[in-house]
Amino acid sequence: MTDWTEKYRPDTLAEVRGNDKARDALKEWAESWEDHRKAAIVHGSPGIGKTSAAHALANDMGWPVMELNASDQRQGDVIDRIAGEASKSGTLTAGGAGRRLVIMDEADNFHGNADYGGSRAVTGVVKDANQPIVLIANEFYDMSQSLRNACEEIEFRDVSTRSIVPVLRDICRQEGVEFEDDALQKIAEQTSGDLRSAINDLQAVAEQTETLTVDDVMTGERDTTEGIFDYLDDVIKKLDAEEALKASYDVDETPDDMINWIEDNMPKDYEGRELADAYGYLANADRWLGRVRATQNYSYWRYAGDNMTAGVAAARQGSKGGWTRYGPPSYWSKLGRSKGTRQTRDGIARRIAETSGTSIGTARRRVLPFLSVMTHHCKNRELTVRMAAAYDLDAKELSFVTGSGEDTNKIQSIVEDAEELREDAAVEHSGGAFEGATRSTDDAPENADGDEDRDGEEGDDGDADGQATLAASAGDVDSKDGDASAAEGGDADAASSDGNADAEAAEEDDDQSGLDDFF
Repeated sequence: MTDWTEKYRPDTLAEVRGNDKARDALKEWAESWEDHRKAAIVHGSPGIGKTSAAHALANDMGWPVMELNASDQRQGDVIDRIAGEASKSGTLTAGGAGRRLVIMDEADNFHGNADYGGSRAVTGVVKDANQPIVLIANEFYDMSQSLRNACEEIEFRDVSTRSIVPVLRDICRQEGVEFEDDALQKIAEQTSGDLRSAINDLQAVAEQTETLTVDDVMTGERDTTEGIFDYLDDVIKKLDAEEALKASYDVDETPDDMINWIEDNMPKDYEGRELADAYGYLANADRWLGRVRATQNYSYWRYAGDNMTAGVAAARQGSKGGWTRYGPPSYWSKLGRSKGTRQTRDGIARRIAETSGTSIGTARRRVLPFLSVMTHHCKNRELTVRMAAAYDLDAKELSFVTGSGEDTNKIQSIVEDAEELREDAAVEHSGGAFEGATRSTDDAPENADGDEDRDGEEGDDGDADGQATLAASAGDVDSKDGDASAAEGGDADAASSDGNADAEAAEEDDDQSGLDDFF
């Protein structure tokens, strides 16, 4: 049997039921496309006529249609090849002025790396297109911001019951189906604004009976998920406390996300005392969510849900009318803007944790703030160098900790000194593996223990610890050779003893100056 949704698909925009403003906006976009040459994003709930309206527009404008389903063809090269070519060139069969309409359905189904560059490819296509493009989406904010900014937004809202019933009535008359008006009303109410589902339900029931009655219509309500924007309208403006709580069960959002949605959009309709009361309930909900995170006891979610839904609805004073433009939580956009900074912070905390043997959370909350204060603007340069060496910080990371500019000479010189310090530490703790490469055997005499003493050339580096070690070694050698002079006011044995003590102390200090003893 023929699918009635296809059989009775509207041929022109005038036949599209409901969404008169969106329909007019789509027509205006097409007629003025030569002036703005932007793509259009037609978005709204499933089954409300978005794709049908796009095809009807093409018929009205006399444009051939090139259709691409984003769920089936999501790789960047495929989109470039198919949609890109279709959007740039006309054909011999193209419509007026060589135009064709490119329709990309389910354009919000691009998520991260799984799409192999599909989202970037679509954004590039709509920016460079020489043909009109309509992107069909269920969730407008699931699309990337760059793609949304490159297109004109046209929102289709759920079709009202009073608009669905005439469509069902016309289909029944054309199909010769006897019906009761209450039966059609029942079907329209159960589908919650989804015209396509209403037609499918009508066909399913009509195939089982000659006369359509209320008893023939499935009495159980359709298991649907309510959109977050519709729910915000309900909880903030319409429903009482009990109804708001029950309606929240059909919203596909976690309590952690739900509270952000309500918190950000509630002030658009609430004010004064009712706003203060609503915030009080949200504060209670946030405390319960905190207990969930602390104890991992998710049974506390119910108390958070009670406060953020029933509580907010109960805080409402008087009726709220009109239409409000709700939007996604600003908290999410802040997270997006700070993503790079947070990644830098977490990378530093991870290195601190690995070096210090603590957790990343402890390093982030307790260690990193102290390092920032201690090395603020690199005022304690020696400490800053040792910190950069201990945690192997590059210029960007060092700039994050100290608050100094990443490209300044001060930061660059500290990074270079830290690299030298790491190299020196690696040689020092190598157990003699690099001795042959770091000194000349001709200039290194053996001492009484058979070990080679370091030559004075190593002291040229200007390192204070190295100079102390060299001085102590020199005193040791002088005492053994018996060349100590009494004119210098020192006993040879005493000089030897002091020299050995200094050498041991300096050597011990060098050992403690390793990366593991940063603090």
